[in-house]
Amino acid sequence: MGNFYLSGTEIKDLYVIEVKRFFDTRGYFLETFREDIFTEIGMEYHFVQDNQSLSQKGVLRGLHFQKKHPQAKLMRVIRGEIFDVAVDLRRSSETFGQWHAEILSEENNRQLLVPRGFAHGFAVLSDFAEIAYKCDEYYHPEDEGGILWNDPDIGIKWPDIGSPILSEKDRNNPTLKEAKFAFS
Repeated sequence: MGNFYLSGTEIKDLYVIEVKRFFDTRGYFLETFREDIFTEIGMEYHFVQDNQSLSQKGVLRGLHFQKKHPQAKLMRVIRGEIFDVAVDLRRSSETFGQWHAEILSEENNRQLLVPRGFAHGFAVLSDFAEIAYKCDEYYHPEDEGGILWNDPDIGIKWPDIGSPILSEKDRNNPTLKEAKFAFS
Protein backbone atom coordinates (compact mmCIF):
# COMPACT_ATOMS: atom_id res chain seq x y z
CA MET A 1 0.00 0.00 0.00
CA GLY A 2 2.93 2.33 -0.47
CA ASN A 3 2.85 4.88 2.31
CA PHE A 4 0.30 3.00 4.43
CA TYR A 5 0.81 -0.17 6.48
CA LEU A 6 -2.41 -1.87 7.51
CA SER A 7 -2.76 -4.25 10.47
CA GLY A 8 -5.91 -6.07 11.45
CA THR A 9 -6.87 -6.51 15.09
CA GLU A 10 -8.60 -9.33 16.94
CA ILE A 11 -11.88 -7.50 16.22
CA LYS A 12 -13.24 -7.76 12.67
CA ASP A 13 -13.23 -4.49 10.67
CA LEU A 14 -11.11 -2.61 13.26
CA TYR A 15 -7.74 -1.65 11.76
CA VAL A 16 -4.50 0.01 12.78
CA ILE A 17 -2.89 2.01 10.00
CA GLU A 18 0.73 3.11 10.14
CA VAL A 19 1.77 5.96 7.91
CA LYS A 20 5.20 6.43 6.39
CA ARG A 21 6.80 9.79 7.16
CA PHE A 22 9.30 11.39 4.76
CA PHE A 23 11.99 13.61 6.30
CA ASP A 24 14.38 16.11 4.74
CA THR A 25 16.14 19.28 5.89
CA ARG A 26 12.86 21.23 5.82
CA GLY A 27 10.96 18.86 8.12
CA TYR A 28 8.64 16.02 7.18
CA PHE A 29 5.69 15.10 4.98
CA LEU A 30 3.13 12.33 5.30
CA GLU A 31 -0.14 11.30 3.72
CA THR A 32 -2.82 10.54 6.29
CA PHE A 33 -5.57 9.34 3.95
CA ARG A 34 -5.95 8.24 0.32
CA GLU A 35 -9.44 7.22 -0.70
CA ASP A 36 -8.20 5.15 -3.66
CA ILE A 37 -5.87 3.05 -1.49
CA PHE A 38 -8.46 2.56 1.26
CA THR A 39 -11.06 1.53 -1.34
CA GLU A 40 -8.58 -0.89 -2.94
CA ILE A 41 -8.26 -2.78 0.35
CA GLY A 42 -12.00 -2.86 0.96
CA MET A 43 -12.38 0.12 3.27
CA GLU A 44 -14.93 2.16 1.39
CA TYR A 45 -15.57 5.16 3.57
CA HIS A 46 -16.76 8.50 2.30
CA PHE A 47 -15.61 10.88 5.01
CA VAL A 48 -17.81 13.98 5.34
CA GLN A 49 -16.53 15.72 8.48
CA ASP A 50 -13.10 16.43 9.97
CA ASN A 51 -12.81 17.14 13.71
CA GLN A 52 -9.95 18.28 15.90
CA SER A 53 -9.68 18.45 19.68
CA LEU A 54 -7.12 19.45 22.28
CA SER A 55 -7.10 17.87 25.73
CA GLN A 56 -4.78 17.98 28.73
CA LYS A 57 -3.14 15.05 30.50
CA GLY A 58 -5.61 12.91 32.38
CA VAL A 59 -8.62 13.79 30.24
CA LEU A 60 -10.70 10.75 29.35
CA ARG A 61 -13.32 11.17 26.62
CA GLY A 62 -15.81 8.43 25.93
CA LEU A 63 -17.05 5.95 25.31
CA HIS A 64 -19.15 7.64 22.58
CA PHE A 65 -21.28 6.60 19.61
CA GLN A 66 -24.28 7.82 17.63
CA LYS A 67 -27.40 5.66 17.84
CA LYS A 68 -29.24 6.20 14.53
CA HIS A 69 -26.42 7.80 12.54
CA PRO A 70 -23.37 5.65 13.38
CA GLN A 71 -19.99 7.04 12.41
CA ALA A 72 -16.82 5.38 11.21
CA LYS A 73 -13.82 7.35 12.47
CA LEU A 74 -10.22 7.55 11.31
CA MET A 75 -8.34 8.69 14.43
CA ARG A 76 -4.85 10.22 14.56
CA VAL A 77 -2.78 12.32 16.92
CA ILE A 78 -1.10 15.51 15.71
CA ARG A 79 0.69 16.30 18.99
CA GLY A 80 1.09 14.25 22.13
CA GLU A 81 -0.03 10.71 22.95
CA ILE A 82 -3.32 8.97 23.72
CA PHE A 83 -4.61 5.55 24.68
CA ASP A 84 -7.31 5.12 22.02
CA VAL A 85 -10.10 2.56 22.58
CA ALA A 86 -12.83 1.02 20.43
CA VAL A 87 -15.57 -1.26 21.80
CA ASP A 88 -17.58 -3.52 19.49
CA LEU A 89 -21.31 -2.78 19.90
CA ARG A 90 -22.51 -4.89 16.96
CA ARG A 91 -24.86 -7.36 18.62
CA SER A 92 -24.40 -9.99 15.89
CA SER A 93 -20.61 -9.83 16.11
CA GLU A 94 -18.58 -12.64 17.66
CA THR A 95 -16.63 -9.91 19.48
CA PHE A 96 -19.65 -7.97 20.84
CA GLY A 97 -18.62 -6.09 23.98
CA GLN A 98 -14.89 -6.65 23.40
CA TRP A 99 -12.43 -3.78 23.22
CA HIS A 100 -9.16 -2.98 21.51
CA ALA A 101 -6.75 -0.16 22.34
CA GLU A 102 -3.78 1.43 20.62
CA ILE A 103 -1.29 4.06 21.67
CA LEU A 104 -1.55 6.80 19.05
CA SER A 105 1.09 9.50 19.03
CA GLU A 106 2.79 12.07 16.87
CA GLU A 107 5.90 9.85 16.93
CA ASN A 108 4.40 6.52 15.85
CA ASN A 109 2.07 7.87 13.11
CA ARG A 110 -0.50 5.20 13.91
CA GLN A 111 -4.14 5.72 13.07
CA LEU A 112 -7.10 3.71 14.29
CA LEU A 113 -9.92 3.06 11.84
CA VAL A 114 -13.02 2.62 14.01
CA PRO A 115 -15.94 1.27 11.95
CA ARG A 116 -19.62 2.02 12.43
CA GLY A 117 -21.20 0.15 15.32
CA PHE A 118 -18.41 0.80 17.81
CA ALA A 119 -18.13 3.00 20.89
CA HIS A 120 -14.96 5.07 20.96
CA GLY A 121 -12.96 6.88 23.62
CA PHE A 122 -9.46 7.90 24.62
CA ALA A 123 -7.30 8.95 27.55
CA VAL A 124 -4.55 11.56 27.22
CA LEU A 125 -1.14 10.28 28.32
CA SER A 126 1.07 13.28 27.46
CA ASP A 127 0.91 16.81 28.93
CA PHE A 128 -1.63 17.56 26.21
CA ALA A 129 -2.78 15.89 23.01
CA GLU A 130 -4.18 17.27 19.82
CA ILE A 131 -6.34 14.77 17.96
CA ALA A 132 -7.65 15.00 14.40
CA TYR A 133 -10.15 12.59 12.99
CA LYS A 134 -12.39 12.00 10.02
CA CYS A 135 -16.02 10.84 10.26
CA ASP A 136 -18.15 9.25 7.56
CA GLU A 137 -21.39 10.65 9.03
CA TYR A 138 -22.20 14.11 10.35
CA TYR A 139 -22.40 14.71 14.08
CA HIS A 140 -25.99 14.78 15.36
CA PRO A 141 -26.08 16.05 18.97
CA GLU A 142 -29.56 14.64 19.58
CA ASP A 143 -28.32 11.19 18.55
CA GLU A 144 -25.49 10.85 21.09
CA GLY A 145 -25.01 7.61 22.93
CA GLY A 146 -22.44 6.49 25.43
CA ILE A 147 -21.17 3.64 27.56
CA LEU A 148 -19.60 4.06 30.98
CA TRP A 149 -15.82 4.28 30.50
CA ASN A 150 -15.08 1.89 33.37
CA ASP A 151 -17.92 -0.61 32.86
CA PRO A 152 -16.66 -3.77 34.61
CA ASP A 153 -18.43 -5.99 32.04
CA ILE A 154 -16.24 -4.52 29.29
CA GLY A 155 -13.12 -4.41 31.48
CA ILE A 156 -10.96 -1.90 29.63
CA LYS A 157 -7.49 -1.83 31.16
CA TRP A 158 -6.98 1.93 31.08
CA PRO A 159 -3.44 3.16 31.81
CA ASP A 160 -2.85 4.86 35.14
CA ILE A 161 -3.69 8.53 34.59
CA GLY A 162 -4.68 9.20 38.18
CA SER A 163 -8.25 10.33 38.66
CA PRO A 164 -9.52 10.87 35.09
CA ILE A 165 -10.90 14.25 34.07
CA LEU A 166 -14.39 13.46 32.75
CA SER A 167 -17.31 15.45 31.42
CA GLU A 168 -20.54 15.23 33.40
CA LYS A 169 -22.04 13.24 30.53
CA ASP A 170 -19.20 10.69 30.52
CA ARG A 171 -19.38 10.32 34.30
CA ASN A 172 -23.05 9.36 33.99
CA ASN A 173 -23.10 7.17 30.88
CA PRO A 174 -24.98 3.86 31.24
CA THR A 175 -23.25 0.49 31.32
CA LEU A 176 -23.24 -1.75 28.25
CA LYS A 177 -26.18 -3.71 29.71
CA GLU A 178 -28.19 -0.52 30.29
CA ALA A 179 -27.35 1.35 27.05
CA LYS A 180 -29.85 1.59 24.23
CA PHE A 181 -28.55 1.03 20.70
CA ALA A 182 -29.39 -1.24 17.79
CA PHE A 183 -26.24 -2.07 15.84
CA SER A 184 -26.32 -5.40 14.02
